[in-house]
Formats: sequence, structure tokens, C-alpha cells
Amino acid sequence: MSPPLTLSDQNLMFKIKPRTTEPTGDDTPASSLWRYIWRMSGWHQVAVCSLAVLVAILGIAPLELQRRLVDDAISKQNLDLLVTLASIYGAIIILQGVIKLGLRMYEGWLSESAIAHNRRHLTRLYAEDQTGHHDPDDKNANNNGRAVSIIGGEIEKLGGFVGDGLSQPIVNSGMLIFGLGYMLSVEPIVGLIGVIALIPQVALVPVIQKRINALIEERVTKMRDVSDELSQLAPGKKNTQTVDEINDGVLRLFDNRMKLFLLKFGMKALINFLNALAPICVLVGGGYLVIQGETSVGIIVAFISGFDRMSSPMRELLSYYRVASQAAVQHRLIAKWMT
Repeated sequence: MSPPLTLSDQNLMFKIKPRTTEPTGDDTPASSLWRYIWRMSGWHQVAVCSLAVLVAILGIAPLELQRRLVDDAISKQNLDLLVTLASIYGAIIILQGVIKLGLRMYEGWLSESAIAHNRRHLTRLYAEDQTGHHDPDDKNANNNGRAVSIIGGEIEKLGGFVGDGLSQPIVNSGMLIFGLGYMLSVEPIVGLIGVIALIPQVALVPVIQKRINALIEERVTKMRDVSDELSQLAPGKKNTQTVDEINDGVLRLFDNRMKLFLLKFGMKALINFLNALAPICVLVGGGYLVIQGETSVGIIVAFISGFDRMSSPMRELLSYYRVASQAAVQHRLIAKWMT
């Protein structure tokens, strides 16, 4: 069992302590990424997800207010209603901002607590493993570089997924579902036009992400090899062969990163284009209906704002899918190292 953390530095800005993860008596890694998240956060995920749902609901509420501001207050020159609706609008924005800040802090606390626990746990396991080694020719006895890479950097990426691993998809998918539901109920034709413009993102991103995952796994493996080779450099010797191997590994890491850049930024450019396409489609289709007298200007204004609001959750969801895929790769590689 890892020793408890102590905060002896009186100059620390925050006196908040990390969450204590109850020991299970089993040092084997969690069988999946989602079991790992639950082990690191437990029932805190219920509270985090509840806040996420509230943020999603408050994020869509302004759409109806925008429609009423244009159609009921401005068009009818009702100053009292204009002031009332504007006040409600401002109050909702402030409330959502405060709750969102609390949600982010809660997620950050859970993530950093998981990272702190994992680093202490893996350090203890590695120290015990090294104590038990006596054969200098055993490959497992000289993997200091790999341990530093895992405990230092890799576990931070994995542990950082604990806080928002469930809440972020709830926030963003909730905003999409509530937003699209509102639009389809108010003006089905215009809402459907916008939905069709969003479909290609859902279809294309998983295909690109599959290739990105393969590159990430290749990069992590190569980085561990380079770390091991660096730890084996002997002071006072030429180490020519080891240096050549390290340089070759560095070039492979560079090539890997450039491929990642091409796929990552290419996917972002595609997403940005498709997100920009939805409001244009709504403006053209909705504008035609306004000219024909079949809908109101307020609805079109609200819909354009709605798709602008939903472009961010869509990007976040696709980004979440990418991060979750990477975290799953990271979890699998760390679990393999532990066993």
C-alpha cells in the first residue's frame, strides 16, 4: 500500500488534498479503460455527470430566448419584454459559467488525484521489482528509461482522462441532442438541413482516427526504446552503437510526428469546413422559407446561433473520441508493462 500524501509546504496556494483511492489488495491493472476510470474516481463520476447534464441544458436555453427576443420583443417593439428576456438571458449565461467553472475544477481534481495515485503506485511496484532482480543480463533489470517515461509522462496523459472521461461526452452530446431536438420541434425542415450537414463528420472521423491510433502506439513504443537506450549510456565510453540507435530512433519519432500532424490537422480542417457549411445551409434554406412566409426571422436567427453553438460541442465530441482512443492505447501499453 502506498504511503499517504502529506502537504508540508505552507506556501501552497491550494490546500486541497488529492482524493484517496481505496486499496483493493490487487496490484494488477484494470481490465479496461472504463474500469480504470471507475477505480480512480468511483461515485464521484455520478456528481460530475450530473453537473455536465445541467451545463448542457443551460447551454441550449438561450436559443429559445433569442427567438423570442426577435419575434416577440423586437418585432413587436415591446421594451418591457425586451428587458425581461435580456435579463433572463444574462442570468443563464452567468449561471452556466459558474457551474462550468465548478465542473472543470472537479474534473481537474479527479484527474490530478488519479495521476498522483498512479505515480506513487507504479513507483512502488517498480522499486519492488528492481529489488528482486539479481541477474545483470536480465533485460527487465535495466529498464530505468522506460520506467521514467511511463511514470513521468505517459501516466499523466492517462490519468488526465479520469476527470472528464464521462462528463465531457455527456455535456457535448447533451448540447447536441437538446439543440437538435429543439430545432426539429420548432422548424423540422430547417433543422433537418443542418443535421444532414453534420453527418459526414460522424462518418469520416473514426476512419482517420484508426490510423492516428496506430501511429500513437508506434510512437509510445519507440519513445520507450529511446528512453531505455539513453539510460544505458555508460559515462567515459564512446557508446557509438547505442548513440547510432538513439539517433535512428529520434528520426523515426520525427517521421511519426509528421504523419500525425498531417492526419490531425487534416481532420481539423475537414471538421471546420463542415461546421461552417451547416449555418450556410440553414441560412439559404431558412431564408427561402422566410421569403415564402412559412417561418419567421427569429427562428432563423436562433437556428444560426444554435448551429454555431453546436459546432463547438461537435468539435469537442470528435476531439474526445480522439483523446479516448489515445487513452485506451496508453492504458493497454501501461497495463502490458505492469504485467
